[in-house]
Amino acid sequence: MTALTDRAYTLSNFDFHLPAELIAQHPAARRSDSRLLDGRGPAPVDLIFRDLPRLLTPGDLMVFNDTRVVKARLFGEKSSGGHVELLIERVLTGAEVIAHLKVSKKPAPGAVLRFGGGRARGGFDAVLLSRWPDAQGALFRLRLEGAAGESPWELMQRHGHLPLPPYIRREQEGGHDAWEAEDNERYQTVFAHTPGAVAAPTAALHFDEGVLARLAERGVQTAHVTLHVGAGTFQPVKTEHIAEHHMHSEWYRIPAETLAAIEACRTRGGRVLAIGTTTVRTLESWARSGKTSDDTDIFITPGFEFRVVDLLVTNFHLPKSTLMMLVSAFAGYEHVMRLYHHAIAGRYRFFSYGDAMLLARASAA
Repeated sequence: MTALTDRAYTLSNFDFHLPAELIAQHPAARRSDSRLLDGRGPAPVDLIFRDLPRLLTPGDLMVFNDTRVVKARLFGEKSSGGHVELLIERVLTGAEVIAHLKVSKKPAPGAVLRFGGGRARGGFDAVLLSRWPDAQGALFRLRLEGAAGESPWELMQRHGHLPLPPYIRREQEGGHDAWEAEDNERYQTVFAHTPGAVAAPTAALHFDEGVLARLAERGVQTAHVTLHVGAGTFQPVKTEHIAEHHMHSEWYRIPAETLAAIEACRTRGGRVLAIGTTTVRTLESWARSGKTSDDTDIFITPGFEFRVVDLLVTNFHLPKSTLMMLVSAFAGYEHVMRLYHHAIAGRYRFFSYGDAMLLARASAA
């Protein structure tokens, strides 16, 4: 999809200094204990996430991404004994998957990688079929062969680990196993349903049953979409001219019930509140293509015309990231940069396990 970009903006415009200690390594004690920066007006207001229900009005519609993070990170070995790491991006038909491969020397098609000791020892083999999507592709297509004919989903669940973002440094805290119980619970939303993501829709991590109950009591409606977040969400932008950046592709689906809920919300004069940037990308992809299920590589930058979303709950994002560009397009570049400077000065916690903010679309602010 063509990027709708104001060419006056370059990659450097989305850079800022972030002290390393503000990158959250663990979630808040309780989900709704996170801080919430209300950034809808000209002056930011510091709140706690459980304050969100009182900021909304009866008839508003919240749309969540119900994707579920799978244990897509797998550690194994080559036939030579060398270590290999697999990050499964997508499950295809049958036993085939598309994955990122981290290894000292990329093996050739036909190579067999062993995980969990290999198929002969109760684990599984991964046969490398080809690069993806073509011979020059950065990803790989593999066939997973389990000892008992298990599906890729079953093999990941039994042998895999949650693929935490690269800025969460578990290796410095005793390794992933030391924090596995915490991450298995907290790097997953309370309404996660459809498996397929390799990264969480992190703005939704702040919701707990108490907040959801108060939203319902206030008359705020809810609906869901599915977008399976890919590892490309952490892909850095390498070109100064942001219009030259190519977005990764992710699969989404919008059920008929959600489309009906959006129409009903518009009819009664309510506002559509997207929970997270993945929900924004899903709804705005549908608004342009008319497709309720498809792959999307939509790239939202300043100059983009939003057609569905009025309000946005989002976490604080990486400098120079496509997500910084999206929120700047949504709420206005200068306004967002002021909010980020306020958040840094106020010691807000950043990224996946960090705090959140509430934004209004610039034209509706």
